[in-house]
Amino acid sequence: MNSFRRIDRSSPNHGPRANGGRVELLILHYTGMPTAAHALDRLCDPAAQVSAHYTVDEDGTIYAHVPEDRRAWHAGRASWRGAEDVNSRSIGVEIVNPGHEFGYRPFPPVQMAAVAELCRGIVERHGIAPADVLGHSDVAPARKEDPGELFDWPGLAAQGIGLWPMPSQADDGPYTDAEVAALLGRYGYDPTEPRSLLAFQRHFHPARLTGTPDPETVRRLRALLRLTGRR
Repeated sequence: MNSFRRIDRSSPNHGPRANGGRVELLILHYTGMPTAAHALDRLCDPAAQVSAHYTVDEDGTIYAHVPEDRRAWHAGRASWRGAEDVNSRSIGVEIVNPGHEFGYRPFPPVQMAAVAELCRGIVERHGIAPADVLGHSDVAPARKEDPGELFDWPGLAAQGIGLWPMPSQADDGPYTDAEVAALLGRYGYDPTEPRSLLAFQRHFHPARLTGTPDPETVRRLRALLRLTGRR
């Protein structure tokens, strides 16, 4: 049962999924525009050539733009697990927030509750693995930083949407830059992109946005790989 108001606001900006692509990723964004109205207008403007499947407003209202069986234009130039055309294998959700350019701020609890309700349905319908609930910055680290370090990833993970690392002694130990790059690639990031580690920190270790390895960042990366069996 849906507890948040849902409004159909169709966007013309979509197409078929390439090669009948199966939905396997959920990509979360912030709108990064001054107001929700600006964002909704842009997502539904044919001249803008951008869209998402849904937008979640700060009051919890959910706007539906593109059917889930269609390819929305939200991720742009991106990759995950070595494969490009992220749009053909993902659902995109925009979350209203001015972003770093217009006054980045915390996401209200009611908005996060609506995001959780929406995302829970999406991951259940498509069988999306927790490790494949991602931010735009995860799949496009050279270009993007949304939904950013204030987004409540731990709260979503506690509800079974995405993962949150819980390091143990098994994750301690020395490391090299080469090992860190290899671990990032094993999780799904582009290991050749220098900003992939910063994207990882923005998602999984937001207290340290340095883009350089440190013991706690590496512990969290190892913990995630251990959770997914990729270590």
